[in-house]
Amino acid sequence: MMKKISLLLILAMCFSLTYAQDDEGDQQQDDQQQEEQKEGWTHLGNFSLIFNQAAFNADWQDGGTSNYAGNLSLDYAANYKEGRLSWDNSLIAEFGLTKIKGDDFMRKTNDQLELNSVLGYQVEEGSRWYYSFFGNFKTQFAKGYEYNEDVGGERIETTGFMSPGYLKFGPGMLYKNDEILKINIAPATARFIFVDDKFTTVPGYEDGDYYGLDRGKSMRFEFGASVDIVSKVALLENVDLKNRLSLYSNYLEDPQNVDIDYTMKLDMKINEFLSANFVFQAIYDDNTVTAFQIREALGVGFSYKLK
Repeated sequence: MMKKISLLLILAMCFSLTYAQDDEGDQQQDDQQQEEQKEGWTHLGNFSLIFNQAAFNADWQDGGTSNYAGNLSLDYAANYKEGRLSWDNSLIAEFGLTKIKGDDFMRKTNDQLELNSVLGYQVEEGSRWYYSFFGNFKTQFAKGYEYNEDVGGERIETTGFMSPGYLKFGPGMLYKNDEILKINIAPATARFIFVDDKFTTVPGYEDGDYYGLDRGKSMRFEFGASVDIVSKVALLENVDLKNRLSLYSNYLEDPQNVDIDYTMKLDMKINEFLSANFVFQAIYDDNTVTAFQIREALGVGFSYKLK
């Protein structure tokens, strides 16, 4: 519990930094920009390819294992605005592999596919609040494995495409300050968790062992409250900080155990085609494991802005 509280405090500080920087601007100018926001479709995204390699010859004495790794990333948004109506859509796709010398298998370093859509209708002209309906879908591209401790040893399949897959949707209220800060609050959210039933029919399986599903089932239904926050702030010229936080509480079972999915991404643009980025992700879902899952990634590589 203390770890969860500490992480939430860190997240609050990150989003407070974003909001504080936003408020430093002139309010009148900000309102004017909001009124002049382009109507119709707008498209914006970024594609990146990061490659890493380390090589050591047989005479190298300081330790190390030759390896190479690559990571593809696509972050794309397609948004629509007409009068008081807005429709924000985003696609996040990432996939990474690494190969270590002496290992029989390539291993995943990153695997994510996520689609988001939020339809909003402005409460009143000039307001930053919208009546909203949102949808979110998440899964992964390829199979995931557990490996034994011996390099090149056996591996056991543990996940795959749509194992798990998450779909959630529901009505709510959206606070939107252009692309700087978006907060969607949905107190009546339906969530479906999909898996391949081969994972829930193995000998000795007990209800709840695999992403909370009962034995022999391939789908789990939940109903609860969802809060999604997205922020973007320019820390320096060509340095952007992006934060994404998703919170979910299932009314039907242990509502006090809030699922947390937080991602911080620091993008540092070197020139038109080269960039560096740092990613930190923390996930808490007690249906998976009663601890925080942590991912960190740092890389430099090719980057191209999509319009």
